[in-house]
Amino acid sequence: MQLHHHDSKKDLIEHIVEILTPRLAAGETLPSERALVEELGVKRYALRKALQQLRASGLMPAASAGRAKTSLEASKKSLALITNPLEVIELRLLIEPMLVRLTAVRASQQDIDRILRTAAMEGGYDNGKVDLAFHKQVAAASNNRLAAELYSLLRQIGSDVRLHIQKNDLPLSKDRLTVRNHEHGEIALAIAARNPDAAEKAMRNHLYRVQRQILDHLVPQPPEPLLLEQPDVQVK
Repeated sequence: MQLHHHDSKKDLIEHIVEILTPRLAAGETLPSERALVEELGVKRYALRKALQQLRASGLMPAASAGRAKTSLEASKKSLALITNPLEVIELRLLIEPMLVRLTAVRASQQDIDRILRTAAMEGGYDNGKVDLAFHKQVAAASNNRLAAELYSLLRQIGSDVRLHIQKNDLPLSKDRLTVRNHEHGEIALAIAARNPDAAEKAMRNHLYRVQRQILDHLVPQPPEPLLLEQPDVQVK
């Protein structure tokens, strides 16, 4: 798919992001930069800018030097060994409501458009990646780079923790997926309306539901007692 060269530089980068986002969310591995340049008919600088945005959104892994990456990965694994999903969600409840307030005030229109698009993604995409991309885009649009990087680290630790306690994440049921998409939509609409109070409330409600699901998974509720029907006893 060749993009129109009369688009402005900023629009061109956004168009590249818009084309590649669903492919990455679907779990596709992108070809080399050279192949993408030929496929899309764009300059390499524009492609690299778009790839930077996709890495910031969490859809693509961040590129880093070998030794630094090894050290950072070792630190993440160490942190994952000493924590658990409840601690991760508790920290998310402290960080994300603050970040979404900043995003509702500071996000650019392009940030908002990207958040709205990701919130609307449904069937056919990797649900875990779409969820991560949505929350990372909200964090990145806060324009607090340190907070966004800390949040990205927190989500990576959370992912490592899940790998330690269960080999495979269970897919979301259709009902749970519908609820999650609705909650993402409420958060995105509050951001688009520049309403930090509504955005914070929607984010807290969403995270409280996630917390309840984690609790139910870690501490399953006992089954309801089996009630046997009592035979009718006639008193003479």
